[in-house]
Amino acid sequence: MLSRLFKGFAYRDFRIMWFGACTSSIGTLMQTFAQAWLVLQLSGSSFLLGLDSFLGSIPIVLFSLVGGVFADRTERQKLLLGSQFVQMACAFLLASLFATGVVKIWHILTLSFIVGTAQSFGGPAYSALIPTLVKAEDLPNAIALNSIQFNVARVLGPSVGGVALVALGASWCFGLNGVSFIAVIISLLLIHPHFVPTKSRESVLASMKEGIHFIRQQGTMEALIVLAFSMTLLAFPLIVFLPVFAKDVFHGGPNLFTIFLVCSGLGSICGAFTVAWLGKHKHMGLLVLLMLLGLGVLITAFALSRTFVLSCVLIFFAGAMLLAVFTSISSLVQMIAPDNMRGRVISVYNVAFRGGMPVGSLVVGALIKQFTAPVVLAWNGVLLTILGLYFLFVQRKVATL
Repeated sequence: MLSRLFKGFAYRDFRIMWFGACTSSIGTLMQTFAQAWLVLQLSGSSFLLGLDSFLGSIPIVLFSLVGGVFADRTERQKLLLGSQFVQMACAFLLASLFATGVVKIWHILTLSFIVGTAQSFGGPAYSALIPTLVKAEDLPNAIALNSIQFNVARVLGPSVGGVALVALGASWCFGLNGVSFIAVIISLLLIHPHFVPTKSRESVLASMKEGIHFIRQQGTMEALIVLAFSMTLLAFPLIVFLPVFAKDVFHGGPNLFTIFLVCSGLGSICGAFTVAWLGKHKHMGLLVLLMLLGLGVLITAFALSRTFVLSCVLIFFAGAMLLAVFTSISSLVQMIAPDNMRGRVISVYNVAFRGGMPVGSLVVGALIKQFTAPVVLAWNGVLLTILGLYFLFVQRKVATL
């Protein structure tokens, strides 16, 4: 059973990349935790909390298509190294601003946008690099294990970040994040992927059109991309606005916010382990839609819950469903895309997947001011359930995969 669960770790380069990325992700989630709480504390505004998330994600929408083209025509490791150095510099700069007591909200928002821009080039390169480290039949397992490393970080990052924030201050959270990038930089220098893109004289626009044309030829790919956008639009605000539930609904502080994040992260790890164990199997698309229905119900139940223990249980299972759906959709997209097109295909997928986050964060943040967080998130869960039913019974391309 364990050998089936951890098949991806049989590959040396994947193991190295996994541990490097996990270390960096822990640092990033430490910063995300501290940054979300401090934006809410400094401004007292759920709208600015949503705006910070929006500015961190919108570059993915604006620049990922270009990033995907570069991921298919340059060495992906070098592109990733550049992205890591920019993010590391931003983390150290934010640490310095907090340490010297001169930080303003606009500093945080600006650096969020710069980090998002670096990720818009690094993201397609990283996603396209992972399949070149394992065999095709082990790709779903590798993608699930990669999701596990991020969600291990979702548990450890907020836990360590909560302690560092209370005991040492915000600047330590940001400084430790900067240090964590060293791990992924070292791992990128050690690996040897089995596919390296060839240089191309084709224009960026022509390469971009070629990638979009490939996606349009694949009807199921279009459906997966629409589903990814809609899912993140409606589901990810649950994570973004957990500080609001911790502070305004349950009248707690950073420790309560940490508990919610840890419960969600533990659930996500369980969801990723389940997908990793299942691997490549029949009816993957049908299972995705059934889990999407469950996710909608869980989000609505969490939004309406006023019992702390019940809310922790609900956010645990919501985290499991969210991660399982995300991982399964990513696996289906990666299995359809060939090596030479993967950067562009993933960039379009990232635009859809990540594009739903800033739009959802901004809209939900504005609506919460008018209708409260529980009401808005409850309706998000209802809409997500309707979305799952539509793809299950009307638009059935995903269900047949």
